[in-house]
Amino acid sequence: MAVEGNAGITSVIARLEEKIKELVVAMEKMKLAEYVRLLERPWRLMYINFIAGIARGVGIAIGFTILGAIVVYLLRFLVTANLPGIGKFIAEIVRMVNLHLY
Repeated sequence: MAVEGNAGITSVIARLEEKIKELVVAMEKMKLAEYVRLLERPWRLMYINFIAGIARGVGIAIGFTILGAIVVYLLRFLVTANLPGIGKFIAEIVRMVNLHLY
C-alpha cells in the first residue's frame, strides 16, 4: 500500500512539474518580465505611450487625407458623368458650401 501511495505522489509531482514548465514557457512568451520592468519605470512608460499616440495621430491624419482625396476624386467623376440624381445632390452640397464661405 505504501508503494502505491508513493507512486501516486510521484505522478502528481511529475504532472505538477510539467504544468510549471508550461507556465514558465507561457510567461516567457508573454514577456512578463519586460512588462514588469516597464511598469517600474513610469517615465519610460509615458514616453513610449506618448510616441505611440503621436504615431497613431499621424497615421489617422494620413489615412483620412488619402480617404478624403479618394472621395473627392470619385465625386468629381460622378459630377463629370452628369448623373441626374447624384449630380443634383452634389450641386446642392457645393451650393451650400459656397454660401457658408462668403
